[in-house]
Amino acid sequence: MQSLYEWDFYEKKRPLIDIVEHNIVQFAPGIDDTKFINDLVLGVEKNIDKIDEIIAQTATEWPINQISPVDRNILRMGVYELEISREVPPKVAINEAVELGKTFGGTASGKFVNGVLGTLFKKNEPETEKKE
Repeated sequence: MQSLYEWDFYEKKRPLIDIVEHNIVQFAPGIDDTKFINDLVLGVEKNIDKIDEIIAQTATEWPINQISPVDRNILRMGVYELEISREVPPKVAINEAVELGKTFGGTASGKFVNGVLGTLFKKNEPETEKKE
């Protein structure tokens, strides 16, 4: 989340992979296996237009550029996990995103993230159950 936030905050001018590598060294020096981190962050980067469109269609009252950068990037990770990678169980992805919102966002971030991702999950739930 930190790397996506930083990349977004600086208008995507620095390569995201450089930001990720710096943040791993700076904030998680003991992590040996960075595959999950890289897959998640670079997956968001690769699919950013599709992800932002899904957010815009789900959170219709909030244009993407009016969502706080923290919430926007938490939602991007959540949408990526729910709609694109599908490697994390949906309820786990939503719970993790809500906890990030509560920890790093504003006072209503957890509820906002839960509302957007919960709506997306419910909208696609029958489709998800068919695929499992």
